[in-house]
Amino acid sequence: MNDDDELMTSFHSGQLHANAASVPDGLCWVSILSCLLLACSYVGSLYVWKSDLPRDHPAVIKRRFTSVLIVSALSPVFVWAWKEFTGIQTGPSLLALMGIRLEGLIPAIILPLLLTMVLFLGPLIHLAMDCPWGFMDGIKVVVDPCFWSLCLSDMRWLRNQVVAPLTEELVFRACMLPMLVPCAGPSTAIFTCPLFFGVAHFHHVIELLRFRQGTVSGIFLSAVFQFSYTAVFGAYTAFIFIRTGHLVGPVLCHSFCNYMGFPAVSTALDHPHRLTILSFYILGVVLFFLLIFSMTDPLFYGFPTPVCTLTSTPGSICS
Repeated sequence: MNDDDELMTSFHSGQLHANAASVPDGLCWVSILSCLLLACSYVGSLYVWKSDLPRDHPAVIKRRFTSVLIVSALSPVFVWAWKEFTGIQTGPSLLALMGIRLEGLIPAIILPLLLTMVLFLGPLIHLAMDCPWGFMDGIKVVVDPCFWSLCLSDMRWLRNQVVAPLTEELVFRACMLPMLVPCAGPSTAIFTCPLFFGVAHFHHVIELLRFRQGTVSGIFLSAVFQFSYTAVFGAYTAFIFIRTGHLVGPVLCHSFCNYMGFPAVSTALDHPHRLTILSFYILGVVLFFLLIFSMTDPLFYGFPTPVCTLTSTPGSICS
């Protein structure tokens, strides 16, 4: 190692120690409480409107749009207040930390979504086999303005494909991860952040019980399954956010997964072409794990990603 290399190594080592030393006492408690308050604000905003109507009623959806969009618009204030209170020094701007930036935007739009589609290769093949339309018919529908007009006029479609992915990823990933990474490090934050996301979905239990949509045991089993699924999904989108440093990737993946739903494995097992479909299920999972690091390489998106600059121990997740 020459003198220049030793100098650079010493400089980076000194920077890391300086960053570690600048972490204030009680940071983790402040970060966790801030995330908890943010999660409660998001879920609480859904219930400020008193109504006897079910959650899928257009009037309920519209009112909830209003409250949840207000909370989401104010969510960066939580991050700013956390930053000011803890005294954390950040190089990137607040918007950059939240994944709102131009550098690496095109790869961030394309690659994470492609990776997620690879994971859903089996369900996509299953869907294509059962679809009554030909390929060209599907293209015609996609480019038809009337199709999109119908979608945009459907409150449930707007909720599931636009508002929920955008607001949930903004609140539960873009705002929470910058607060958790300095305390826990990127790897731990990836698995901590989804817990807030999973617990936030337990509010569906209240509505199911309220409208008696199933037995009590069935509702709670469904809630446990949903918590597990959303926690795993939340870890995946948190991984994408940290690796790419962009909000758009998690939002698009979230919207896509909402459209696809949980893979219908039982239906695939009963399908006349089940061997073909199951082969694509397995192929998709294998390819997903082979490609997950290469398709989310931070070099595509601007290295290092902003959120990774908040920790002195970035680890392999950030490189």
